[in-house]
Amino acid sequence: MITHTDPIDAHLAVLFALGLDADKLPTPRADGDREALRILLCAREELTTTSTAQTNRLKALPRDGSDADRRLARGKLTTTNLSELVRRRQPREASRAQAVRHAEVRRLALALREAARMLKANKAELAAIVNDLAPGLTDRRGIGPVSGAQAIVSFSHPGRCRNDAAYASLAGTSPIEASSGRTVRHRLNRGGDRALNKAIHVIANTRIRSDPATQAYVARRTTEGKTPREIRRCIKRYITRQLYRTLATAMAPATAAHSL
Repeated sequence: MITHTDPIDAHLAVLFALGLDADKLPTPRADGDREALRILLCAREELTTTSTAQTNRLKALPRDGSDADRRLARGKLTTTNLSELVRRRQPREASRAQAVRHAEVRRLALALREAARMLKANKAELAAIVNDLAPGLTDRRGIGPVSGAQAIVSFSHPGRCRNDAAYASLAGTSPIEASSGRTVRHRLNRGGDRALNKAIHVIANTRIRSDPATQAYVARRTTEGKTPREIRRCIKRYITRQLYRTLATAMAPATAAHSL
């Protein structure tokens, strides 16, 4: 029996690579910018999760206060409202419970105001990197810096997904057969990269709300008997194809130059 050692295996791998055409060699990915996007997305997810919990706590605290406090709890916490909460003074005759509640409301308002500032800065950083890696991506309807960044992180580099169908499978937007008898239909895919699927879902909802072409498509498919869920699945599959083709074209030149 022949036992291969690490040096022999490495030598054989080099010989195999040398025998391949240059066009067939794997393309290295731009880990620097892609990793920066991944870090920013993770930070944004943490900030959003924390802010949601703090918002719920802040809106719950004033419910036992005055009528003005209860109106605040039912309203939207804008930057202006948060600043008013920070500046609000505690009544002189406040009980211990009221004083503690007042201090906690101020602390949460300060934290949420700072989180809003950090999220805005995070979005600006994402936009700058996305525009460098895939110019024109965010010019497409419904694609913002956050969803665009997630699309790039999941796409990684040209060659990871061999075509748009493979990218759709990765995104969990590829149709799954759900036919029964004479009824031919497909259903949503619950697998794949759920962060990418969420980004595509956001893009789809934005287009359904504000894009005339998408709204016309929804109306036409509705008259054909398709359900809203089936229509959304079709729209998400189209968006996935568009994302793949845009990224494959936009990122190829930079990657090719990087590999020389």
